[in-house]
Amino acid sequence: MPEQSAGHLIVESLEAHGVDRVFTVPGESFLDVLDGLYDSSVQNVVCRQEGGSTYMAEAHGKLTGRPGVAMVTRGPGASNAFVGVHLAWQDSTPLVLFVGLVPVAHREKEAFQEFDPHQWFGSQAKRVMVLDDPDRASEYVAEAFFAASSGRPGPVVVGLPEDVITQRTDAPVVPPLPVAEGAVSAEELSELAAALETAERPAIMLGGPRWTPEAAALVTGFAERHGIPVVSDWRAGDRIRTDSPVTVGELGYSRTEDTVRVLTDADLLLVVGTTLSDIPTDGFTLRQERSARNWMVNVDARLRQHSGAVTRHILASPVAFGSAVAGMELGEHPDWTDWLEPAASAHREHMRIPSSAGNNAPGTADMELVVKALLPHLPEDTAVTTGSGNHTAWAQRYVPKGGYPCHFSVRNGTMGYSVPSAVAVSLAQPERFVLSVSGDGEFLMNSQELATAVQYGARPLIVVVDNGQYGTIRAHQERHYPGRVSGTQLRNPDFAAVARGYGAHGARLERNEDIEGVIADAVRAVTEDRVPAVVHVVADPAKLLPGM
Repeated sequence: MPEQSAGHLIVESLEAHGVDRVFTVPGESFLDVLDGLYDSSVQNVVCRQEGGSTYMAEAHGKLTGRPGVAMVTRGPGASNAFVGVHLAWQDSTPLVLFVGLVPVAHREKEAFQEFDPHQWFGSQAKRVMVLDDPDRASEYVAEAFFAASSGRPGPVVVGLPEDVITQRTDAPVVPPLPVAEGAVSAEELSELAAALETAERPAIMLGGPRWTPEAAALVTGFAERHGIPVVSDWRAGDRIRTDSPVTVGELGYSRTEDTVRVLTDADLLLVVGTTLSDIPTDGFTLRQERSARNWMVNVDARLRQHSGAVTRHILASPVAFGSAVAGMELGEHPDWTDWLEPAASAHREHMRIPSSAGNNAPGTADMELVVKALLPHLPEDTAVTTGSGNHTAWAQRYVPKGGYPCHFSVRNGTMGYSVPSAVAVSLAQPERFVLSVSGDGEFLMNSQELATAVQYGARPLIVVVDNGQYGTIRAHQERHYPGRVSGTQLRNPDFAAVARGYGAHGARLERNEDIEGVIADAVRAVTEDRVPAVVHVVADPAKLLPGM
């Protein structure tokens, strides 16, 4: 192999792993890698804050199923990036974060921006690796991608000392390491069929990582052929289409009680890809009986985050399981129609905009009417991004899910995700309609990435729900400390003017009468003018959730 720097070898290795873009905030600690990107096929998307860059990389990982890649500098850059690492850890998203480090000779001297990556990231990453040998640069890339993707996916952090990456090496590019999907044995398939055939109230729960559109369609097809109700894990509602006759809704917040009853009353629950973690089980209180029959299909041998009984653990990814049940037929079994239909009907009704919409305070616009105006403009494959907070409930409840992957959100509850994730999805799939719904507090945490969107041609439509408060915390506050408003109120700028300042389309909504025209103009901006758009919805602070 011709001799080159370790930094350039890292870039060549990224190309070999099919990386088409990386999300960076530059630093002098990894200049040689930036130089390697100059002549490469990898697009370098320069972000405005390291939290935004890791959010974008995480969203890219959710979208593609392959590790998203972020690059940041040491010390302050790494600390800002930590939020995306925590997200990837709790959401089981493949992510590789490259962090520039101080020169080797400067270690343990409290040099400028020095930190210990093992100490910082060790509890929230699948692996933390520091490159000390330039000949192993490509090997480290291959190992990082494998660790991020295999088993239960997650983040891997690779430290790059600035003097090591400039050293020359003639080491070859290490090809990608294959990731196993696991398998379903004939015995396991036979026993599962027998268990389902004797169940009076079977149900399937879908969620977690390692899905593909094909796997989601195959598992959905299996459930539909046999009329088995399907409940979705929290913020995993896109594993089954909204219009499937067997979908009964998403657990967690903004759910129906019928959805909960399916979880608690099922005499056999088949959990595919996910676990019974704290949010779907209401803080480890639902379905915790040791007598419960829970069949777990999960490629994570440790079943991290799981609570409650495990009847059988099939070590397989959703891809392997979908292939296994694609042609699986059940023998004679009870009629499950009366078990399925009440919950499915309640879910369909829950998705309808209520007739009470529009009872908001003067000088505000009703979010339910905003969503109602949006729905006719949304293509079937619309991608929706949300951060964390009450504002997510409008999109989760009312916007149909047309197939996996179409909903990008955060299970770890982090704020500031909606804008960066929308930018990442729009860059990866530029012809796809991307709708982002953000709260006012959440929007300001990473609104600077609108500059990234304009610079690189991303064009999401961003709806900002401005109720002048941290709404979720305000709701908790009212429940526990009624009438004592403290630390939750916000005074916001004109978000439409902010958007225009970045070069995006910006509009402000303060009356229900203006909703349809403003929405139509925003849709035209992203589809015809091909610029990002921000719709600033001045919302009624008393309406903290849909249906109020």
